[in-house]
Amino acid sequence: MQKYEKLEKIGEGTYGTVFKAKNRETQEIVALKRVRLDDDDEGVPSSALREICLLKELKHKNIVRLHDILHSEKKLTLVFEYCDQDLKKYFDSCNGEIDPDNVKSFMYQLLRGLAFCHSHNVLHRDLKPQNLLINKNGELKLADFGLARAFGIPVKCYSAEVVTLWYRPPDVLFGAKLYSTSIDMWSAGCIFAELANAGRPLFPGNDVDDQLKRIFKLLGTPTDDTWVGMTELPEYKPYPMYHVNPTWQQVVPKLNSKGRDLLQVSLLICNPGQRLSAEEGMQHGYFSDLNPAVKQG
Repeated sequence: MQKYEKLEKIGEGTYGTVFKAKNRETQEIVALKRVRLDDDDEGVPSSALREICLLKELKHKNIVRLHDILHSEKKLTLVFEYCDQDLKKYFDSCNGEIDPDNVKSFMYQLLRGLAFCHSHNVLHRDLKPQNLLINKNGELKLADFGLARAFGIPVKCYSAEVVTLWYRPPDVLFGAKLYSTSIDMWSAGCIFAELANAGRPLFPGNDVDDQLKRIFKLLGTPTDDTWVGMTELPEYKPYPMYHVNPTWQQVVPKLNSKGRDLLQVSLLICNPGQRLSAEEGMQHGYFSDLNPAVKQG
């Protein structure tokens, strides 16, 4: 720890405190994520181990870089690259106005980071604005992999208690225990709408029931025809038959027709099998006029 000079506390993570610090040798600014190790615990929390293992594998410009791991008897410290803010703070600072080009750039970078994770068999499972970091160059990076897991290993059941409620897809809300990359794609769609609306969440539900009602009121209530297997999910229950609300122009007024197509036709689909993959999303016509510098990044 002598190598780093702590500058200020910048937040509380899933399982510890995050500090801004400076590497005394290189003068580089970093983020230190300290994980408390309880005496009565079995050592390092599983979520921290999971994050370390995954981040050591995932090296990509749209994924936060893990520089170093420092370990003592009482605590574990992860040394990350420093980013100026998260997307939530970015929303707070932009007074209800985000340049459409920035919306497009952030969304493309989110999809590119996800495509890399998914191609390496990793699901993030907790995408939300607080877990997307932005540096001073406008680069967006996926962070906080405490709930992520490798999905290449055949596992019969995953936990249904993943993904913060507002960004949780209907299949997980209905208790699905087996899911794939589509879980992250729904969350990406919710974040896309929030980007387009400068920080206003699309489905700010109070509980699981309220969350599903908000989703179905906008997208229409799915049926066993539109989503085969829905009624077999462990926590399925019938909902009123809401019909598709066609007013997407009112829902995301600042998004152009191609952006609305990516959101409505490709990402926010109740049936998980019909959601676009991150790789496919990057090829969508919405990004055809994206700044080439962002595409090459």
